[in-house]
Amino acid sequence: MNHFTKLPAVLLLADGTAFYGKAAGKIGTTTGEICFNTGMTGYQEIFTDPSYFGQIMVATNAHIGNYGIANEEVESGNIQIAGLVCKNYNIAYSRKQADESIQDYFQEQNIVGISDVDTRQIVRHIRDKGAMNAIISSEILDLDELKAKLAEAPDMDGLELSSKVSTKETYTFGNENAAYRVAVLDLGVKKNILRNFDDRDVYAKVYPAKTTFEEMEKDFSPSGYFISNGPGDPSAMPYAIDTVKKILETDKPLFGICLGHQLLALANDIPTQKMFNGHRGLNHPVKNVIINHCEVTSQNHGFGVVQDAVRASDKVEITHVNLNDQSIEGIRVKNKNAFSVQYHPESSPGPHDSRYLFDDFIGMMKK
Repeated sequence: MNHFTKLPAVLLLADGTAFYGKAAGKIGTTTGEICFNTGMTGYQEIFTDPSYFGQIMVATNAHIGNYGIANEEVESGNIQIAGLVCKNYNIAYSRKQADESIQDYFQEQNIVGISDVDTRQIVRHIRDKGAMNAIISSEILDLDELKAKLAEAPDMDGLELSSKVSTKETYTFGNENAAYRVAVLDLGVKKNILRNFDDRDVYAKVYPAKTTFEEMEKDFSPSGYFISNGPGDPSAMPYAIDTVKKILETDKPLFGICLGHQLLALANDIPTQKMFNGHRGLNHPVKNVIINHCEVTSQNHGFGVVQDAVRASDKVEITHVNLNDQSIEGIRVKNKNAFSVQYHPESSPGPHDSRYLFDDFIGMMKK
């Protein structure tokens, strides 16, 4: 396997900056928006999170692959990132529970990566210049040829991606005799969200992204609705904004996470915006301003709701605020059974600081 890591590879950013390293994964070429995740562990969950679809991920932790790949530790059916950038790409792994190496995993799923680059330098560059498109190649090393290919890559701003990662068929999760029935609008839902519902006596039915409110209501007559996380630009999803508006009209309990949070804001005439650099990592401090309580959160988003518009809105109230940059992390719709958060309460950074949000949603349905 080791001969794969010895082939040269190049990472070229849209601003013309190039980094030279070694090939990781499949030999080939890939494009996407470059971003970085500051988590020390959980690389497999990052790879398989549908919210990362279309993005080249820079891992800030120095070692990737060192504990191998375990088949059950996935957030979706396949790898979702467009490519990986890392310092040390460890093909040898030390964990009894692992099923295979990162190299075998990447080759099976046609994932192109680059290793042996200075990830600190790359992260500092992106942090200063902002998110941008990039290209990784271990087959083309000519920068002019790579620039031409990179110019063809679509811009994340205005890109609708949820319909590409959403389930094609409806499916159920949990015990059909559970106390609560939740319709999940799958815009790129993570498996651990569904596990959290199952743990709370919820029978979930998961619907493709473009399913209408009327179809879900008629088919399942749920106790409540969940709007999932997912990739892309929320403002490019009028179909989902319309669905959220119709759920709000009925006042059935509604809970949104990440992209679901942005769509709840858009349904209340609050705009979203592309962030200079998104929030991606396991250590983001968030304050619940309602109960004066702080949480260590897991985050993964490149778009956010416009702060001033939320503060000026008479339709929603702010429930959570990011302590690093004061961005809006949670809202509640006034006089409605609807709330959302920007972060991921199903993840375990705190480790369970934010799981109460699922209980709050259950409490709404119980009423």
